[in-house]
Amino acid sequence: MNKKEPTFYLVQEDILPEAILKTVMAKELLLKGAAHTVNEAVEKVDLSRSAFYKYKDKVFPFHQWSKGKIVTLALLLEHRPGVLSTVLNSIASVKGSILTINQNLPLQGLANATLSIETAEMKQDLEDLLAIIRGVPGVQDVRIVGQN
Repeated sequence: MNKKEPTFYLVQEDILPEAILKTVMAKELLLKGAAHTVNEAVEKVDLSRSAFYKYKDKVFPFHQWSKGKIVTLALLLEHRPGVLSTVLNSIASVKGSILTINQNLPLQGLANATLSIETAEMKQDLEDLLAIIRGVPGVQDVRIVGQN
């Protein structure tokens, strides 16, 4: 009998049932060392052990799922010296490995750029990296357009 590959969905957290959200919170506590046992973690988030064990291998924070992946970002950058360089330095500062860079010619003072990044060695979550990039002066927009 063929075993069907699991299907994955990217969903917004506000539509998830409370037990799934609490499972993620408990896993984060364990990962960060804020709880040393499953009992301690589930107690801190007010979740039953049975619910934790039911969902623990099925739900992951987005940043954890993206570890060790190649992520492709689309950026909209102001056309001025140093903007792309600052973005690249920001990625390097969190140990993201830049695999490809493609920047189009600027039109009306803005340029589109696409970056592919290996996330395996990153010290930050992907969500944190996106926030860092958004904070770079001259970055108008950054979006994830692909992962593998």
